[in-house]
Amino acid sequence: MRIVIVEDEQLAADKLVELIRAYDPASTIVACLDSVADTVAWLSTHAAPDLLFLDIHLADGLGFEIFAQTAVPCPVVFTTAFDQYAIQAFRVNSIDYLLKPLTPRAVADAFRKYEALRRTLAPAPPATIDYLRLLDELRASEARYKARFLVRAGQRIKTIAAAEVAYFFAEDKYTYLVTGAGPRYVVDFTLDDLEERLDPALFFRLNRKFLASLPAIHEIHAYFKGRLKLTLSPPVDAEVLVSSERAAPFKSWLDR
Repeated sequence: MRIVIVEDEQLAADKLVELIRAYDPASTIVACLDSVADTVAWLSTHAAPDLLFLDIHLADGLGFEIFAQTAVPCPVVFTTAFDQYAIQAFRVNSIDYLLKPLTPRAVADAFRKYEALRRTLAPAPPATIDYLRLLDELRASEARYKARFLVRAGQRIKTIAAAEVAYFFAEDKYTYLVTGAGPRYVVDFTLDDLEERLDPALFFRLNRKFLASLPAIHEIHAYFKGRLKLTLSPPVDAEVLVSSERAAPFKSWLDR
């Protein structure tokens, strides 16, 4: 089997190569590409591979842009750290959608789907898809999540990117933003507002007082009655507990 990998993170690409070879040592990785432009050029000048593993977030754009620029005449397995693109992925010729970090089981399942498809189906004519409209929808879905916050630091006003936020917490009728570097700032949002505005793949509502990003979760301990006790980074004086009702969704969020 001839396989092309499109992945802009070298460690992730190396891991995927390892997983592919572990499942099917006879397969051949004919190209490892890292951008939309390189992939379009490769597909335009080479024979079609049997299978394409395609990361969605690439350095020069979304992997979906490839479909708008050239024919992709083979089944595609999408790989991504986020789950917000699943619907769009299956509107193109995708057979699977794998969330990072990739596992041997996930890659094996993708191969089994490919093998089942090859055995049972004749090649289908290419679907007529408005790729430009699809890309517009993707960009709009990305834009709906809040990307930055305007905060006051003394007499200055500054912006803080959502990616810099460790967690938010509510105290005495105020909501505070805490960065990974430690400083905290008052923001004009309730935690309920923030829960709706922030990307749920990146932030989780721990309880009534805390909304945290994944990098802020430093330690997790089992606690009484099915609850979880967390240590956040930067440290916080208050006890941070996840209720027994939210423990399972929290673990699922961590394990994406």
